Amino acid sequence: MKNNIIKFNKVLILIVILIITSCACSNKESTQLSSKDTKNIDLDLTSLSATFVYSEVYNMMNTPDAYIGKKIKMNGQFALYQQNINGQVINPEIIYYACIIKDATACCSQGIEFILKGNKKYPQDYPQIGTEITIVGNFQTYEENGTMYCHLVDAEIV
Repeated sequence: MKNNIIKFNKVLILIVILIITSCACSNKESTQLSSKDTKNIDLDLTSLSATFVYSEVYNMMNTPDAYIGKKIKMNGQFALYQQNINGQVINPEIIYYACIIKDATACCSQGIEFILKGNKKYPQDYPQIGTEITIVGNFQTYEENGTMYCHLVDAEIV
């Protein structure tokens, strides 16, 4: 009898955790696009909960063919990456920019690289690292050194 109560309590706790995780709210503070731009978006990740956004970005990275050519809107933290060895940047001309999202518990993160439309220069045309951004761009894949990557091209920070 006591074992049944313990098992029931464990199951109940797991259910409560799942409900809390699935009910996570997304960041509602995003800049509004014009109605014309909103109609053209194929996948708006800004209106989904953190759990769904994280899952969708995971799917985008693992099944990219299903997303190629789609216009994606997402929000997250601005980040950049430069390849380095022992803290020394190898090529300062090569910078990868990304929008990083976290899951509902903020323990894991996924990001999508983006390339802004036009001839933008860092740092003057980009936000500070860690700034919350909303980005819209077209999903594509590319290959670099034998590895396939995903990114949003012709992107705009809105």
